[in-house]
Amino acid sequence: MALFKTRKPRAYYHPYIYINERKEKLKAIEERAKRELGMLPPKEFNPEDIRGTFVKGTKHLRRRKESGRKPMKVGVALIIIAVLAYIWHCILTGSFHI
Repeated sequence: MALFKTRKPRAYYHPYIYINERKEKLKAIEERAKRELGMLPPKEFNPEDIRGTFVKGTKHLRRRKESGRKPMKVGVALIIIAVLAYIWHCILTGSFHI
């Protein structure tokens, strides 16, 4: 049984230096336009193409993902409910004893 909680190691973050995102977006737009005009054959289905589409479609999920907020834990919610129930009990009975 450990007395102290060990921290997780820091996550590895590697920003790409030699990638031009604007150029890649323009290339994707050109490819999509050529496919719509019939100059290129239709693209095969790739599940990675639809990843994150639901989050992009809803405003509140997009804001939560951008801000990095985590949902409230169940334990915290239970503690808050217990404290509110105790306060309610104290108000009704008029005594502040457990």
